[in-house]
Amino acid sequence: MGRFEYIPTSFLSILFIFCFCPMVLSLLSQNQTKTMINLSKNLPPPVPWNASYPPCSWMGVDCDPTNSSIVGISLIRYSLSASDFLPLVCKIQTLEHFDVSNNRLSSVPDGFITECGKIKGLKKLNFSGNMLGGDLPSFHGFDALESLDMSFNNLEGSIGIQLDGLVSLKSLNLTSNNFGGSIPTKLGNSTVLEHLVLSVNQFGGKIPDELLSYENLTEVDFRANLLSGSIPSNIGKLSNLESLVLSSNNLTGEIPASLFNLTKLSRFEANQNNFIGPVPPGITNHLTSLDLSFNNLSGPIPEDLLSPSQLQAVDLSNNMLNGSVPTNFSPNLFRLRFGSNHLSGNIPPGAFAAVPNLTYLELDNNDLTGTIPAELESCRKLALLNLAQNHLTGVLPPLLGNLTNLQVLKLQMNKLNGAIPIEIGQLHKLSILNLSWNSLGGSIPSEITNLSSLNFLNLQSNNLSGSIPTSIENLKFLIELQLGENQLSGVIPSMPWNLQASLNLSSNHLSGNIPSSFGTLGSLEVLDLSNNKLSGPIPKELTGMSSLTQLLLANNALLSGEIPKFSQHVEVVYSGTGLINNTSPDNPIANRPNTVSKKGISVHVTILIAIVAASFVFGIVIQLVVSRKNCWQPQFIQSNLLTPNAIHKSRIHFGKAMEAVADTSNVTLKTRFSTYYTAIMPSGSIYFIKKLDCSNKILPLGSHDKFGKELEVFAKLNNSNVMTPLAYVLSIDTAYILYEYISNGSLYDVLHGSMLDWGSRYSIAVGVAQGLSFLHGFASSPILLLDLSSKSIMLKSLKEPQVGDVELYHVINPLKSTGNFSEVVGSVGYIPPEYAYTMTVTIAGNVYSFGVILLELLTGEPPVTDGKELVKWVLDHSTNPQYILDFNVSRSSQEVRSQMLAILKIALVCVSTSPKARPNMNTVLQMLLNVG
Repeated sequence: MGRFEYIPTSFLSILFIFCFCPMVLSLLSQNQTKTMINLSKNLPPPVPWNASYPPCSWMGVDCDPTNSSIVGISLIRYSLSASDFLPLVCKIQTLEHFDVSNNRLSSVPDGFITECGKIKGLKKLNFSGNMLGGDLPSFHGFDALESLDMSFNNLEGSIGIQLDGLVSLKSLNLTSNNFGGSIPTKLGNSTVLEHLVLSVNQFGGKIPDELLSYENLTEVDFRANLLSGSIPSNIGKLSNLESLVLSSNNLTGEIPASLFNLTKLSRFEANQNNFIGPVPPGITNHLTSLDLSFNNLSGPIPEDLLSPSQLQAVDLSNNMLNGSVPTNFSPNLFRLRFGSNHLSGNIPPGAFAAVPNLTYLELDNNDLTGTIPAELESCRKLALLNLAQNHLTGVLPPLLGNLTNLQVLKLQMNKLNGAIPIEIGQLHKLSILNLSWNSLGGSIPSEITNLSSLNFLNLQSNNLSGSIPTSIENLKFLIELQLGENQLSGVIPSMPWNLQASLNLSSNHLSGNIPSSFGTLGSLEVLDLSNNKLSGPIPKELTGMSSLTQLLLANNALLSGEIPKFSQHVEVVYSGTGLINNTSPDNPIANRPNTVSKKGISVHVTILIAIVAASFVFGIVIQLVVSRKNCWQPQFIQSNLLTPNAIHKSRIHFGKAMEAVADTSNVTLKTRFSTYYTAIMPSGSIYFIKKLDCSNKILPLGSHDKFGKELEVFAKLNNSNVMTPLAYVLSIDTAYILYEYISNGSLYDVLHGSMLDWGSRYSIAVGVAQGLSFLHGFASSPILLLDLSSKSIMLKSLKEPQVGDVELYHVINPLKSTGNFSEVVGSVGYIPPEYAYTMTVTIAGNVYSFGVILLELLTGEPPVTDGKELVKWVLDHSTNPQYILDFNVSRSSQEVRSQMLAILKIALVCVSTSPKARPNMNTVLQMLLNVG
């Protein structure tokens, strides 16, 4: 985690420096050498500057060998917080670029502005990714400054003439701050400015006409602000414009025809606004990328929209467009999204004959008819095909089996018939397969169980018959299986033991006993066996399903015997059976036979548990045998205390800790990656023990040292909103991490199990944001959350949240998982849409997940309800925000309602479809604090 320090390690490296850089090392002026040494003394230890060596050899220092002077200084990611060193930098009069990005600076001293403004050759300043607050400084002087980057800070206020003196300014980036007022128009010399990036702020009002005088602009990015009005009709004056991004504002009116005159414009994004009218013909004549999704556009799609040869991506989803799908496609088309409109007619088969690069095709939620074109099989790069919620008929083309790169296939809610072709078993990369709510018949082909990467399988509400293939248990990475409302018969076979979200076999003709093997489904949350012909008792093994929240057995008349005692959070629905409830009156199990939980049975985003196998660090051998099905017996090899706290050191007893995890009655919580146990030490003190599961060997042998070192770093995290480990125990195939006991449990359990007032919800939102802001700004590199959800947020009190599972991203390597990347990067309902394609965990992805948590706090609803994700439900009702809010909370006062509506706007920005439109957590935190 530490920075690499420059130390010449051999005669050759020294010889290189003195042979090839003689002028730099020998002729650097005494004054600059002295200044640099003085500067090094004013910087904290992480900065690897060693005064024993020439300054031009220091990391981040650039020298010009032609005149023996320093021209650049870069101090990136050194956790610099004190800014008193900044004026010293200005003594380097030959400085051309200065980069102090991604630190913790909270202010820019007046001395820096005064002195550096006198440097005649200073061209680039980068203060991005700090914690700068207050108003934007006035940059007087700086006559040569060409690039100014103050993005990702907490700057606020309006921008007047602070930048007007920057006569050479070519690039201005102020994204992700809290600036308000109107778009600034005094930006130096209007003939010079090329890049203007003001996204993710609170600029309001109209796009000013004065901006059109900056005719050399090549990039304009105003996304995620509060802009209103229309796009200036004479925007065609910006003849050099290459990229125009206006997404996530309140813009109205029609798309101006003058845009088509911009022959250099290649990117136009204006999604998530309120534009009306038609999509203008000719709009894509020069574009490579067009995004007008989530507007109110109407009328037909121009027939020539997709035909320009340079066009690569078009997104017109979530509008009110009608007519047919154009028939002529660009040969370079990569992504096409027309979902959630009113398109009709057939899917044009000839359009797919010459689009070899088409990777994402989404025509869902329209009124399309006809059959699925077999010509789609020529699009061999297709990774996502979504034709759901149309009126498509006919059979599934067997040639779809040739789309071997397909990862997502959604054809649900159509009128498809015939059998499921066996060729579908050739789609070995498929992770999501949804054929539900059609009229498919025949049996479930056993070839479907060859889809080794499958996470989500939904065949619900068809006419499928016969038995469930016994090879279904081979789908090792399946987390959700929906086979309800068919005509399936026979006995229930063994199921994949990693099932997690739900297993729905309801409304079939299944017979025989409930398999006792279901007891091994320790991660399953919902088991629906209702409306079948099952008989016999409920196997006692089912009480070992530690994550179960619902057991639905209604209308199985031949079920009999007593209902076993499940844990308190399990709801058993047993009406229409012969089952007897003899549980104690204070135990709520099975006392609501006719209720149906809001918990989602069907979901649209797929994940799977990624599990850490931790290895050798150093410590003491612990011999303890704990048996577990489907997992090796643990062989404990090492333990280590991490906390410096003497009280914890005296109270933690590793033997007692391991006894606690051997007893499943001590399980208090299960998250996507781990199980929490409660352990009582001999002293009477209580601790949490997190067990990382042992089913997916993501870490290679020999990585035990890395695991221990990462935990040592996390143990030193000093933030009240982050859970920090106190100790750990390692075995060959898993790890146990000890934490302070948190009696209130997870945010998910508290929020969805009891009433939380607004004061508590607001404090939780701010606390989680503070924790994430701290983690994202961590010294050496951001600490990202692999699985951020309300289940990974623990509550010390109803107003004191702590972010948990912070170690997973640094310990787990998703790309080495034996499953898919998409299986290990979050929980259902929290996963940002881009994770399905980017294969990268990002800060923006964490912000999206936090946005979902905000929506949970605002609505009181879980992330998925009745098969619909909370984000989509909120977006569908965004025109009626009062309806979205939890009425039991919002009705308490007008002030509370106003605060909730203000935070709803923040949440909607966080869950923006485009990662670039999402603010960073520093900005989100400041926005939340401003509401309070």
